[in-house]
Amino acid sequence: MTAVDERRMPELFENLDVPDGLKVELLRGEIVMMASPGLVHNCIVTSVMDQIPRQHWLRLQMQDVDILSENSEPVPDLTVLEQAARPASGRLVPSEVVTLLVEVVSKTSVERDYAIKRFVYAAGKVPAYLIIDPIMAQCVLLTDPIGAGEKADYTAQRIIKFGDPVPLDLLGVKLDTTEFQTFTDVRPHSHP
Repeated sequence: MTAVDERRMPELFENLDVPDGLKVELLRGEIVMMASPGLVHNCIVTSVMDQIPRQHWLRLQMQDVDILSENSEPVPDLTVLEQAARPASGRLVPSEVVTLLVEVVSKTSVERDYAIKRFVYAAGKVPAYLIIDPIMAQCVLLTDPIGAGEKADYTAQRIIKFGDPVPLDLLGVKLDTTEFQTFTDVRPHSHP
């Protein structure tokens, strides 16, 4: 078996033949595959998207985001950027033009969404990262990214229970979470 240099991972990732029904991301040089999301997940993403005014904001589901400093090309559940910042074309949206990234937690994505992506998105200087957790019935809003690489993080964290509004100040929106459903028969986890 031939060893693959980590620097070649983006090239391999771009040319990967992915079977139907799988979502694939590049996170800090590692290729991650997961099953496509279910109904609870998709209904939450649709609800969030519907509450963000499309006149000013481009709301993209499953959009590849380029975070050059991290050797990462995550595929967030929802990517939000100003209509005026929209790239002309291409597969990747640069993290520098993104205002908000949203991830809906699944039973297999807890560590990626709460830890790995938190630091990757902060390193990419994404101003706000919203984790919606149907396991714990809560949203975690992270803002004010600082640092670079392994030392990047968000300095502000706010935890909001389902049913309470989430203030997305950067978008001028108070997100209604009353319709967000939870997963049944999934064990709670220890993240915030």
